[in-house]
Amino acid sequence: MIKEVLLTVTPMVAGEDVMLRKEIAKKLSVSSNDINGYRITKKSMDARHTIKINLTITVFLGEEPVQETFSHKYNFVGNNESVIVVGAGPAGLFAALQLIELGLKPIILERGKDISSRKKDIALISTNGIINTESNYCFGEGGAGTFSDGKLYTRSNKRGNIKHIFHVLHFHGAKAEIMYEAHPHIGTDKLPEIIKKIRQTILDCGGEVHFDTKMSELIISDNTIKGVKTTGGETIMARSVVLATGHSARDIYELLDHQNIRLESKSFAMGVRIEHPQSLIDKIQYHNDIRDPYLQAASYSVAVQVRERGVYSFCMCPGGYIVPSATAMDEIVVNGMSSSRRHTPFANAGMVVEIREEDYPEYHKFGVLGGLHYQKNLEILSHQNGHMGQSAPAQRMMDFVNGKASASLPDSSYTPGIHTSPLHTWLPENIGKRLQEGFLQFDKKMNGFLSNEAYIAGVESRTSSPVRIPRIAETMQHTEIKGLFPCGEGSGYAGGIVSSAMDGENAAVEIGRYLGYQPYDNKNS
Repeated sequence: MIKEVLLTVTPMVAGEDVMLRKEIAKKLSVSSNDINGYRITKKSMDARHTIKINLTITVFLGEEPVQETFSHKYNFVGNNESVIVVGAGPAGLFAALQLIELGLKPIILERGKDISSRKKDIALISTNGIINTESNYCFGEGGAGTFSDGKLYTRSNKRGNIKHIFHVLHFHGAKAEIMYEAHPHIGTDKLPEIIKKIRQTILDCGGEVHFDTKMSELIISDNTIKGVKTTGGETIMARSVVLATGHSARDIYELLDHQNIRLESKSFAMGVRIEHPQSLIDKIQYHNDIRDPYLQAASYSVAVQVRERGVYSFCMCPGGYIVPSATAMDEIVVNGMSSSRRHTPFANAGMVVEIREEDYPEYHKFGVLGGLHYQKNLEILSHQNGHMGQSAPAQRMMDFVNGKASASLPDSSYTPGIHTSPLHTWLPENIGKRLQEGFLQFDKKMNGFLSNEAYIAGVESRTSSPVRIPRIAETMQHTEIKGLFPCGEGSGYAGGIVSSAMDGENAAVEIGRYLGYQPYDNKNS
């Protein structure tokens, strides 16, 4: 017999098998010995008063537990029709896997390096301040998400089958907990190995993955894709191209604009990254001076409206690190990540302000790329207010709100180092003033959040793309170029690992229809 039970228990009970079995048995009025096994299918936390864990559990009574299985059609496609996939981030990799299931051969072109080589380049950023413009926190195998926490939470429930994305990740080595946790997270220490396994699946099935290979031109005839050219002088022909280059690939937007391929400007967000002691966030969120050992490092999400603009937290990393995410030597860009254990004494998050076209009139001369230039200018300004290398300008949080220079700074997780800088004087007013007001409002929601134990560092500028590559909703093709399928964060239609992965899968399915292939019915497995 299989039963489903709903339980609300303490963190200790949720974390201890024997205790949880007793609670399940009590709920079902059976003996613990009658429970052959159980599987948690949903898990969430209620921290409004006394902290409780809400669980949905499938219980097996008198029969052997049945494990969920992932059905796939990863067959050999090496001799089949090819589809070019530009970019090996979540959108590109999941597009490639879906193409294989359709019977199509993906040829992935990635401007950056494989993960192992990429790690060496990333280490040089922190130790020597040296940025490889093609291999860094933004560019390389796995995309920006590989070294940025691996958070899997998304609100894009209607854009695809989230469960299928989780199944694919679990199949390639992600922990089983991602299947049921309310805010699943892989960790930047685990994600690289999962990405490697996805690459191996693609190669084993006859697909191709080319690193250090940058697209230099789309080959177009009669408004129809014919293939691509690379900076290495190679020409690759195909009837369709998945464009999954990510939102930091400014040169790709410039390339498309140069080729007169239609683009659109869109709203985006920029601001700073803030870092608190994790113990302070734990105390605020868990209402206790010392965190229960059965609880993970606490997280938060805040958002308000200030002067008709959204001000909100982004990519919150409990027990994490702030990392240097610039893609050029004259920029300072900060981002955040956490390992799977979330064990550092720091909690960081992006704190950003919505940016619209009317906020940067002096950049309208650049047309649809005005937002890109505004974004880059702020990153250069951050570097100019820097100290040396990738050392980030920083200011204590309360000092920033009060318009006061910080005489000193707290300890930091940012390995290139931070130095004191009056961000309130050089951040654009439309960003700085709104952040100051937003921080005051956040403190009303989370008493103690506004603190000089916390500091802000500049700048957090790569939350989303200022440019959209327009596409037809029904077919996901570019509005004017047949066979061109923009997807992921770089297209302006997705944000984060899961939504980008779903976008990549959806693009692949539409390519199948465009080329006359049909998907296998495996999404509900």
